[in-house]
Amino acid sequence: MKLIKHIADLNKAIKNEKKLGFVPTMGCLHKGHESLIKISKQKCKKTIVSIFINPTQFNNKEDYKKYPKNLTKDIRVLKSLKVDFVYLPDVAQVYTDTEKAKISLKKSEKILCAKFRKGHFEGVLNILNRFVKLISPAMIFMGEKDYQQFFLVKKFIEKKYKSKVCPSTTIRNSNKVALSSRNNMLNPANLKTAGLIANQLFFLKYSINKNRKKSNNLIRIFKKELIQKFNIKIEYLECRNLINLSTNLYKKPFKLFVAYYLNNVRLIDNF
Repeated sequence: MKLIKHIADLNKAIKNEKKLGFVPTMGCLHKGHESLIKISKQKCKKTIVSIFINPTQFNNKEDYKKYPKNLTKDIRVLKSLKVDFVYLPDVAQVYTDTEKAKISLKKSEKILCAKFRKGHFEGVLNILNRFVKLISPAMIFMGEKDYQQFFLVKKFIEKKYKSKVCPSTTIRNSNKVALSSRNNMLNPANLKTAGLIANQLFFLKYSINKNRKKSNNLIRIFKKELIQKFNIKIEYLECRNLINLSTNLYKKPFKLFVAYYLNNVRLIDNF
């Protein structure tokens, strides 16, 4: 496994790689990341993993500072998975003055997390644009836990580059909580509560699927019950189709999307 910190070394290391798989991460790796890496190793000749906590996708400076880090453990995990390359750039190296084109979302895309986290996805697209330009991967692997992120990245990257953006099913713990680096900020009682909430939302998705015409009414009732029962702040809870993320569910596959705060930690999921 080769650790790479500088662009010149990156260029040299991957110069002749024709079928490279790329797994972008912000570190604090978990089983979800591991599953993406394993898929990349199956589908591509070699795999590169980036670990970079991207400042431009945080709309809250304190959130950026508090984001969980554990590089020593991450390196150990990546070695055990026999990853070929690990890219560990610093902020100054990534954000040079060479990339000045401003990335912005359409009005129709400012929904779900984009509505509540101003500039978040612009920051995600910005950093992935830079990384893909540097790495030129054949395939990029992303989890479906943040489905909106996957949707926007796929649309943006595949229009601009030859790289294919591939989704992977959300990995959950035994209580059905979606694995996330932010789970490290929760205590055992919080994690148990998150599991209870996840199970309730799986049931809500099932209920909506049986009677889509009553989706708004079902969501309104469940939202009120979740807030009262678990003392949480729900940012959004809504259904959107997987074709264009609109609220039109008629004869379309859809997901139930949620963002909520549990003990001041923001959690997102979809079902």
